[in-house]
Parts: sequence; structure tokens; C-alpha cells
Amino acid sequence: MLHATVAGLTALCAASSASAQFVPPPVPHVTDNNSQLSVNASQLDIGSSFLQRLGREATYGYAARDNSGGGGASQSTAEPLYRTWAETYGIRARTAAQGTFVGDKRGTLGVVGGIGATVAPGLNVGFSADQSQTWIDVPLALQTATLGMTQLGINASYSNGPWTVAMVAVHGFAQISSNRTTLLGGAHANYRGSIDGVLGELNYTYSFSQSRIVPKLALEYVSARTDRFSEAGGLNPVTVADGHGERARVLAGAEIGHYWIIGQQAIDVSAYGKFVDNFAQNMGAVQVSLGNNAISVQGIRESRNGADAGAAASWILSNAARLYANYDGRFRDGYQAHQGTLGVELRW
Repeated sequence: MLHATVAGLTALCAASSASAQFVPPPVPHVTDNNSQLSVNASQLDIGSSFLQRLGREATYGYAARDNSGGGGASQSTAEPLYRTWAETYGIRARTAAQGTFVGDKRGTLGVVGGIGATVAPGLNVGFSADQSQTWIDVPLALQTATLGMTQLGINASYSNGPWTVAMVAVHGFAQISSNRTTLLGGAHANYRGSIDGVLGELNYTYSFSQSRIVPKLALEYVSARTDRFSEAGGLNPVTVADGHGERARVLAGAEIGHYWIIGQQAIDVSAYGKFVDNFAQNMGAVQVSLGNNAISVQGIRESRNGADAGAAASWILSNAARLYANYDGRFRDGYQAHQGTLGVELRW
């Protein structure tokens, strides 16, 4: 009996010792790349915003087609061949939690400059550059990031009577910095990103007196990428593989507007609403690694359907100068963004 008891205790102690020596391998937290997921979504949104901005510039035709300078201005004066524009804008956006993503808040400030020309009757082309800085906060994951984005875009439009068709293409490249708070300080990383996008839009203008209704139909595609990076510092710095996301959408809606002629100047106001159908989204999973262990985390998706809405006001000082202010809102299930823009356009 004594021998059996001693043998049992020996076996129990050996099992306890083996259990104490076994330590499960560390596994990356699913929130370790929340800021990278937010960065990729931000790139898609910033690219989409620039595409639609250039689309609006390409199809902004009422001031050229109408003699809105007033005062009997000649048609040649009302249709300058060249134009340039400059503007500044700010965006506030918020994304709700989905899957392993815990939600974020984003703020963007940017400046835009562009030039354009009428190269044939009804045919306009333009080039524009956008520089923006985005600040990303993922508070529940204790992560932040900054996204410095430069975008270059070209646009072309052709108007024939009430019809206008426009095409826009953009390419952007970004420098990204991220920081994740850990028990041993911040884990930080620097890496690059890029976006490419195209937009096609068809408009038809119903004009009556000094008012207009403009039904609009657009097709948009944007693709975003982030490079692979490895964190430095902090507790358990991780390596995150390169990421890719792409989105295709249809936007259908209308703009309504009216202008008032005041002497040699004009005031124009307008509002628009669009139904948005994100009919194709491919937000690839991103691999997060810690040592020899890795998990895959799904990217952020927009809801299938949503709406865009906004308003604009222009003060047309003459046939050669215009001041304007725009508001644009993006409304999705779990995502909202609000953008304000101030700009000036000169023609000659």
C-alpha cells in the first residue's frame, strides 16, 4: 500500500511539473492591426472623395453654357478657354465596430489645385493634385495612425446640348505612421500605401428660366494597397502583411439648382442626393504574425447600400472668377463622413 501511494504521488508530481513547464505559444491579438485596417479604409474613402470632386469639376457646366455673367455679357466672354482652381477641405468620419475591428474616428485636412482647358467645342480636359493629412484614432485598441496622401488626377468631359459625359482617373501614394500602446511603451511602424481609381458619369440638364434639374448616373472603382511592415518597440511587436482592398459602386441621383443675377454678378445654390450601391467589395484578409504564429484578419467593408447628399453655393464675381463652398455627406450603415470645402476658380 505504501509503495503504491508513493508511486502515485511521484506520478502526480511529474505530471504537475510537466504542466508547469508547458507554456502555450503567444498568439497575436486580433486588434493588433486595427489601425492598418482603418488606414486602408481611409485610402479608399479619400480616393473616392477626390474622384467625385474631379467629376464635379468636369461636369460643372452651367456657368459656361449659360450667360450667367448677366448684363448682356458676350458669349465669347462667358466661355473662357482656360481655368484654374484651388480649394481647401476638411473631413470628419467615423466607422462603427465590425468583426474584430473595434471602430475608429478620422479627421482629414487637405488642399487641392488644378488647371483645365476647353480643347474643342464642348470638350474639356483638366489636371488636379491633392495633398491631405489624415489623423486616425482607434481608442478601444489604443492605436493611432497618420496618413499623408498625395493624389494626381486627370478628367475629361464632353457636353452636347443637355448631355454631359465625364471620365476621371486618379493615382495616389501615401506615407503612413502607426503607434500601438502596450505595457512596455509604444509599438510603432512606418510604411507606404497607394490608391488607384476611375469614375465615369453621365448627366442630363433640364434648364428652365434660371433653375435646373440634373439627373446623374455614375460608376466608380477604387483600389487601395498597404505595404508589409514590422513594428518596433513595445510588448510583442507584430509583423503585418501587405493589404489590398477594392470597391465598385453605382451612384444614381439628381442635383437641383437655381441662380440669381445681381448686376454683373450671380449667386448660385444647389443641392444633390444620390443612392449608392456598393455592388462589389473585395476587402482581402490581412495576416498578422508574432514569431511563428499568425492569424488572418478581415478588412473593413461598407454596407451594400447607402446615400450621399450635399449642397453648394457659388458667388460668381464675373465671367472670370468664382468663389464657392460645398458640403458633402456620406451615410452608410455603420459609417458616416462629413466634408466641407472652400474654393476659388479663375477663368481666362
